[in-house]
Amino acid sequence: MTTTLPDLIAEVAKRQRGSHPLRMPVGVIGPRNATPAQVDAARAVGRGIAEMGLALICGGRAGVMEGACQGAAEAGGVAIGVLPDADAAPANPYATVVLATGIGEARNAIIARAALCLVAIGDNFGTLSEVALGRQFGKLVIGLEGAAQVEGVVQATSPADALEHVARCALGAPTGS
Repeated sequence: MTTTLPDLIAEVAKRQRGSHPLRMPVGVIGPRNATPAQVDAARAVGRGIAEMGLALICGGRAGVMEGACQGAAEAGGVAIGVLPDADAAPANPYATVVLATGIGEARNAIIARAALCLVAIGDNFGTLSEVALGRQFGKLVIGLEGAAQVEGVVQATSPADALEHVARCALGAPTGS
């Protein structure tokens, strides 16, 4: 098994080009009112997810969500924005696919259920609900840049560390803690 992040990313990307790609997106969750460091981390995580050939799913709005979508867009990836609104207009400009659900914050359950794993960047009540739902659904949840310290959440020290956990999850390898 490869051990460096570039090797892990390359292995996931290679498998994505194979006959049985992983079709589940990776969730990136976090607040609209994010700090610049959180937005930068989200952008790096979004870029890394796209470099692996994986799709990204998020809430589709500003802050962490926009940063993640921007990173994915810069790397030529797909970013799915699941909006709480019935109108797609509030979506950030980097979301590739916008699902205007009209179901309010219940959309958090869709994001948590649909994701292979979740990267929580920062914290607020909406993000905490997605973290809790992700854990309830048995998903790997990776915390970064002030994410809630919740039992079962693997705390990452950097975007690269978070991406290593994502890659290992995508490869079905142990992610550690």
